[in-house]
Amino acid sequence: MLTAALIKSLQVFGIAIVISAIVAMLIKAMVWCTARLEKAKPVEVPLGEVCPIGPGVPEDDVAALSAAIFAMIGPHHVLHIAKTGNRWASGARTAQHSHRPGPR
Repeated sequence: MLTAALIKSLQVFGIAIVISAIVAMLIKAMVWCTARLEKAKPVEVPLGEVCPIGPGVPEDDVAALSAAIFAMIGPHHVLHIAKTGNRWASGARTAQHSHRPGPR
């Protein structure tokens, strides 16, 4: 009885080893394929005209923001930097700081 349990546990252990080896080879093949695909594509940095800077926005701020965006998400263009209307922000502030309970 003990030998049957020992044999069964060794069979399960052997099956686990074989499945683990197959999965490891599959992962290795996927990593190899993706590495070859990444090497095949050269990175293109789009070149074009810089968008005009709006009035009141310092050029240093635009350069710093563009550099930060490029560092975080890659070669994308900053299309427009301008001050937005504050109507939605003031409405949200008054809704949050209201002392009237309940829905309006």
